[in-house]
Amino acid sequence: MAAFVVAHGAWSAGFVWKRMHPLMRAAGHDLFTPTLTGLGERWHLAHAQIDLEHHIEDICAVLFHEDLRDVILVGHSYGGFVATGVADRMPERLSHVVYLDAFAPKAGDTMLALATPEWRERWVEGARTQGDGWRVPPNPLPPDTSAADLEWIMPRRHPQPLRTMTQRLALTRAETALPRSFIYCTRIGPGDMFGPFARSANADARWRYFEMDASHNPHITAPDALADILCAIAAGRA
Repeated sequence: MAAFVVAHGAWSAGFVWKRMHPLMRAAGHDLFTPTLTGLGERWHLAHAQIDLEHHIEDICAVLFHEDLRDVILVGHSYGGFVATGVADRMPERLSHVVYLDAFAPKAGDTMLALATPEWRERWVEGARTQGDGWRVPPNPLPPDTSAADLEWIMPRRHPQPLRTMTQRLALTRAETALPRSFIYCTRIGPGDMFGPFARSANADARWRYFEMDASHNPHITAPDALADILCAIAAGRA
């Protein structure tokens, strides 16, 4: 049995992983999907000073207070920044880091800098014109998201604090020694933001590499296939 902890993506929350819980439980694994500060059901805590470090501390606090060890940490999308920070802060509690269609940043990187120019401009302009200078309006969900899922999720997607995108990732070591996997969702969206990280991982023998015929949120649109890959990673993590 493995313990999985998810660092979810921007504008998202733990609740969107609900389809994964019974699948991972049936496979004998524990799945923790905490919501980052200022998002989801924690939207009432949102303020302009929330930054990447707050979200890294959110996940570190889960590892400590749940007393989790030998954890497989999954960073989805923006959550790749969070997962990288957690792996730097608490490597002794982790066994593997999974980047699920995610940024795989290095020290000093920001989400805004790694984004495509089109998305970068959209986020900054959205915060300026619609978010009092700090709230970035939610991105649309992929086009293959069902109407029922759009109705379920979109009212519960909240603006992302801009400082989570602009704060530089601070690391104490150049690169983690932990085993890493990358899962690339091949139904790519505009700009293919995660393709460069996927190709880099696929070319590096230190990484395990997987592809999914899915759009950016497989925990919503392809949970069974995602569960199969996560279980395969758990089986081979040693």
